[in-house]
Amino acid sequence: MYATKYHIHTAKETPSEAEIISHQLMIKSGMIRKLAGGIYNIMPIGIRVLRKIENIVREEMAKSGAIEILMPIVQPAELWQESRRIEEYGPELLRFKDRHNRNFVLQPTSEEVISDIARNEIYSYKQLPLTFYHIQTKFRDEVRPRFGMLRSREFIMKDAYSFDVSEEDALKSYHVMFETYSEIFRRISLNFCAVSADTGSIGGTYSHEFHVLAETGEDTIAYDKKSNYAANLELAVAPCLLNKRQEAEETMILVPTPEITTCEKLSEFLQIPITKTIKSIVLASEDDNITHIFLLLIRGDHSLNEVKAKKILGIDNYRFATSNEIEEYFNCPPGYIGPINIAKPVCIVADTTVANMSDFACGANKKNAHYTGANWSINLKEPDMIADIRNVVEGDPLPDGNGSFSLQKGIEVGHIFFLGTKYSQDLRASFLNKSGEKEFLQMGCYGIGITRVMAAAIEQNNDSLGMIWPKSIAPFEVVICPIGWKHDHIKKMSIKIYNLLKAHNIDVILDDRDTRPGIMFAEWDLIGIPCRINIGPKDLEHNLIEIKVRKSPNESIKIPIDETLQELTKILDAL
Repeated sequence: MYATKYHIHTAKETPSEAEIISHQLMIKSGMIRKLAGGIYNIMPIGIRVLRKIENIVREEMAKSGAIEILMPIVQPAELWQESRRIEEYGPELLRFKDRHNRNFVLQPTSEEVISDIARNEIYSYKQLPLTFYHIQTKFRDEVRPRFGMLRSREFIMKDAYSFDVSEEDALKSYHVMFETYSEIFRRISLNFCAVSADTGSIGGTYSHEFHVLAETGEDTIAYDKKSNYAANLELAVAPCLLNKRQEAEETMILVPTPEITTCEKLSEFLQIPITKTIKSIVLASEDDNITHIFLLLIRGDHSLNEVKAKKILGIDNYRFATSNEIEEYFNCPPGYIGPINIAKPVCIVADTTVANMSDFACGANKKNAHYTGANWSINLKEPDMIADIRNVVEGDPLPDGNGSFSLQKGIEVGHIFFLGTKYSQDLRASFLNKSGEKEFLQMGCYGIGITRVMAAAIEQNNDSLGMIWPKSIAPFEVVICPIGWKHDHIKKMSIKIYNLLKAHNIDVILDDRDTRPGIMFAEWDLIGIPCRINIGPKDLEHNLIEIKVRKSPNESIKIPIDETLQELTKILDAL
């Protein structure tokens, strides 16, 4: 590839909406160009990275025994009605009608379509196990697309679906895909972590997420540095931090607390540890036009885990209570809510740690007032429910007591689910077993965000000069930079080395644009090519060329021209 025959269009300025480094660098390097909110053109440099990621995915999926198909972007809404997700999925599902007034959706995922294929194509246990996959454009109408390719509305994803005769066999398929995903991310040279995760809108029994570790990640991973334990913060089990409830030592007192509306301020005002305060959160849910109010109690230094709260019986579809509802049930504004003297019946849910607290401070359900020295069974009734409803924090002990939690930000790039018969039952995807009886297919589903991997790799591999691509997915492995392209001997030597590398299947581009060295070097550092060969007149006088490795920008080596292939091969093999 010659640069003059290619399209290289970098930018000096960073768009104001680009908040994170991957978004900034993808635009500056010319990888992507914004078309609309959350929708991007993937330009020539970007498409080379994309295709290399896809090739790795295809090779590893083939090794796993998966078979590639291609499902449409446009899907009949009837299939989503069969699975009952047409409303459950929410506004992210883009719905539209065709000219015949028939309802369709733009696929955010393909469980319904693959189940339709299965019910029409799979009829006997003899055809199983079977795994299909495709790499296809997806669309999710994000309310706030941001971070470029990390949270776009249109994106490219690999999703796979396994079909088995039994749950035992389905879990074997799940394990195969777990190992396949691990190898994919290893080949891409990503520092990643596989964590237990919530099944979310896809549903199913259990799942694992694959996260690229990066501080710009939107997810928090809770893990133990000394063991294999790792879980998404949403799923990490928060232990009770108090072995048992201590005997009450204080008398409850009503304390004026003007304009004190947070546990942090209350702790400072009362000069007590924040661990002696209780935070009150009011949730509401509707059932047959009846509103149910829940008072959730967590320790003052903890935060509510909304995924855990959602799973608690009775608040599957919850919302935060309105100011009017808080006034109605607690006779006070937010900031002074507590479990004592509640005006109307509510369900009190205490976190496991809170249930063992004693002599604590809490809201008095009276404006500008809190109680101190409150105790269960003395000043207030026992909780209606005790449950783990909080997020773990750094240093919390693991559930088994062997180790402690550390927290790390991560970017989700892959997610695998064991679905069981969730979709096969709804869409009647069945087969005949050995006895000739009809059974529903056991399913698993497995996704990798291809465009997300591009951005995540940049988040993990960059410096002040630009991107530093792993060799496996770099747009080019090597760039040749002639210093003085118009000089005949430099041009000839550049072409000679270029042809040598091409002949040995090294992915190389020759910059024949006759650009000034400083500009040329800065541009290729921005784009992040792993190796750069500089060919200049002074070095040629001594029969030398210069090699710079992108991840070591302050270092370079000079080698004899006739050792170019040998030395470059060693360098690339080490990357």
